[in-house]
Amino acid sequence: MRRAPARSALLTLLLLVGGCAAAPDDKPGADPGPGAGDRWRPKPGTDWQWQLSGRLDTSFDVPVYDIDGFDHSADTVAGLHDDGRKVICYLSTGAWEDWRPDADEFPESVIGRGNGWEGERWLDIRRLDVLAPLMAARIDMCAEKGFDAVEPDNMDGYRNRTGFPLKAAHQLRYNRLVARLAHERGLAVGLKNDLDQIPALVDDFDFAVNEQCAQYEECDTLTPFIDADKAVFHVEYEMETDDFCPESRRLRLSSLLKKWELGVWREAC
Repeated sequence: MRRAPARSALLTLLLLVGGCAAAPDDKPGADPGPGAGDRWRPKPGTDWQWQLSGRLDTSFDVPVYDIDGFDHSADTVAGLHDDGRKVICYLSTGAWEDWRPDADEFPESVIGRGNGWEGERWLDIRRLDVLAPLMAARIDMCAEKGFDAVEPDNMDGYRNRTGFPLKAAHQLRYNRLVARLAHERGLAVGLKNDLDQIPALVDDFDFAVNEQCAQYEECDTLTPFIDADKAVFHVEYEMETDDFCPESRRLRLSSLLKKWELGVWREAC
C-alpha cells in the first residue's frame, strides 16, 4: 500500500488450493514450490520501473517492470519479455478494491475499514477459508499471463486499524500463505513493507518492495534481504534524490523517486 501522507481464531487446516495440498504456512519457508531452483531471484541493485496508472510506457531501459496484474494482458507481458525484461504482477492481497472484476466474490463479512485510499478496505486475513481460494485465483491470473513474480500489497494490516482484531501471528500466517501460493505456481514473490516481520519472513520471500523507508529512517531494517542476496525495490515520494540516494547506494537498494499516482515519471538513484 502506498502510505498516505499521514502514516498510517485461525484455522488449523487450509483448504486444498489450486490442486495442491496446503502446507503449514506458519513455518518459515514451509513449501518452496515446484521448480524452486528455476524461479526468478532478483539481486540487490537491480534497476526497475514501477507503473500502476496511466498508459504503460515500456521505453525505459531497465531489466524489471512492476505493473498492475489486472490492467495488463498476456500480450503486454510477452512484449516486455521480448525486450528482455522480467515482469512483476501487482496485486492487492490484504485489501478489497471495489473496482476489481472479482470484487463481488468477497463476502461483506471479510471487508473492513477503509485503508486511506478511495475504494479500498482492509480484509480480514484471519479468514483463510474465504481468502485462500480468492488469492489463488488472482495469482493464477498472474501465472497465466506469463508474469515472473507477484507484488502482493497491503501485507501489514495488523499494524493498522482494519476493523478486525488482527495480530502479528495472523499476518505471518497470511503472508506465508500468499508466498506459498505464488511459489506453487512457479512465481517469485516480494514482501511489501511489513518491516517488523522481515526477520521472520525473509526466507519465505524472494525480494522486498518498500515505500518510504528513507523518509521514516527505516531502511536499515531491510538489510536481511540484501544479506540474503535478494533485491529490495524501494520508492520515495516526498524527498529529493540527493537526500536518500547516497544511503540507498550504500545499502544496495534499488531506489526510485516516484509521484503518488505511480504513473510513468521516475527518477532513479
